[in-house]
Amino acid sequence: MNYEINQEKFGAFVSELRKQKNLTQKELAQKLFISDKAVSKWERGLSMPDITLLIPLANLLEVTTTELLSGQHICVPEQLNVDQVEQLVTGTICLSAKERHSQRDRRKRRGYLYFGCVLLVVLEFFLLLAAGFSPQELVENLLLIEGLCFFFGGWFHLFLKETLPSYYDENNIHTYSDGFFRMNMAGIRFSNRNWPYILRVGRIWMLVIPVLFPLLFLLIHRLFSAELWESGKLFFSLMAVLGFFIPMIFTAKRHE
Repeated sequence: MNYEINQEKFGAFVSELRKQKNLTQKELAQKLFISDKAVSKWERGLSMPDITLLIPLANLLEVTTTELLSGQHICVPEQLNVDQVEQLVTGTICLSAKERHSQRDRRKRRGYLYFGCVLLVVLEFFLLLAAGFSPQELVENLLLIEGLCFFFGGWFHLFLKETLPSYYDENNIHTYSDGFFRMNMAGIRFSNRNWPYILRVGRIWMLVIPVLFPLLFLLIHRLFSAELWESGKLFFSLMAVLGFFIPMIFTAKRHE
């Protein structure tokens, strides 16, 4: 027996109910603290909601989760027989398993990308040594920035959770805490609506900067002078480590 939930039927039903409520995709997404792109994908049958969103979505559309998953109104409970109920329940379990598998695949791809960047930076260090820079120069000028970026980059790529606990959506919270990791952005409310975009910006920044920073070091030494690097090293370092807050705050505010 096929236990897959019919995504196209599900999406068409969500679209129908949403329009009956006179809600746009964006308005429905805002009530669920997600992006309107996610709602669009549901309605086109391209994806399914996270299993944790099924009950809130059913409540917003004023249907039961059984109706939502079956993609139809059920006026009389007896319209579903035992086998159909079993298929819906099993399909939901399969959906949850598929989500976990998808999350593992995404984490694995991020891991490959992260370690690929680490290897690229190691290659850059060897090239700088071949270009005549001493190991001491590289340690003094680059190692701290590279270490910080890869440390936090590893956290962003491999350990930070993809979704926030529900109380973030229900309260005005400006701080994210996970173990020893702390992130506080005054004036920014963390929620599941902007959290995916915050993660994306952090992940991109923490991989691009460690690759570009050695190139910046080389270009300034070759095109200008070592003195220019020494006079601007503190500024370059602060921008590399702390500059990511600028696009992160902008992105978080935009999708808040």
